[in-house]
Amino acid sequence: MFRFVARRLLQIVPVLFIIVTATFFMVRFVPGGPFTAEKTITPEILKNLEAHYGLDQPLWKQYLVYLGHLAHGDLGPSFKYSNRTVNEIIADKLPASLELGGLALLVAFVVGLPLGVLAAVRRNSWVDYLCSSIGMVGICVPTFVLGPLLVLGFAIHFHWLSASGWEYPEDRVLPALTLGFVYAAYLMRLTRGGMLEVLHQDFIRTARAKGASETRIIFRHALRGGLLPVVSFLGPAIAGILTGSFVIETIFQIPGLGREFVNSAFNRDYTLVLGTVILYASLIVVLNLVVDVMQVWLNPRLKFD
Repeated sequence: MFRFVARRLLQIVPVLFIIVTATFFMVRFVPGGPFTAEKTITPEILKNLEAHYGLDQPLWKQYLVYLGHLAHGDLGPSFKYSNRTVNEIIADKLPASLELGGLALLVAFVVGLPLGVLAAVRRNSWVDYLCSSIGMVGICVPTFVLGPLLVLGFAIHFHWLSASGWEYPEDRVLPALTLGFVYAAYLMRLTRGGMLEVLHQDFIRTARAKGASETRIIFRHALRGGLLPVVSFLGPAIAGILTGSFVIETIFQIPGLGREFVNSAFNRDYTLVLGTVILYASLIVVLNLVVDVMQVWLNPRLKFD
């Protein structure tokens, strides 16, 4: 296991290098610049600003300088917020995004796993059809449609929950439900399929023949194998939750990093775009490594190759 983890960590380095390089040059080739949107800016001031941030240097030199700073953990200054660095912005905004992602993942597990198990145990019954219908709705309805519908119903019509903000506990409910319900639908479908496959295995029939209760069969024998498709999906799911927070934070006015990423793209804030891309890419590759380790732990037939 140690060799497997060490080898995968070493593979992360070239992956992140490619991501950093591609992002650096892509944002620079986009028309416009961080200061072109400023009103009534004179050519002299523009020249001084570019010289201050090193944008007057050749592109290859800017790239090497950025890599040097990145090697020391310095993501550089923000072009939009002149008195703040990218490290400070990420440290300030990341907790809200992580909290939103954690709550959405909790909603996905609490809703998706029980519905999937229930649908598999009650196969071809009205319970199965109801759970499958809920999963189909969650898959078909995107977050940018579901979010406003939940706001219209629970915030504007019934006045039960807040429509925006991130100050009080009730502010978390609608964003977490919006983001988590979509992935709960995927988890439900995967859990149902995995459980149905395991419930038809020979060792399940043997357990029933020995007189094991249905509850013991499901939770002791079938659930571990039935969750293998869910574990495989966790990496893409968490990545989707992280990137999906961009839309949710914009809809519900959440002061998170996803919203800053969207604003930085519009403002051509090169360093903030790079900083958020590097952070999200690092989180995703590390989480995929954790998922690979969990798969081997759940399935003894797999090995740490």
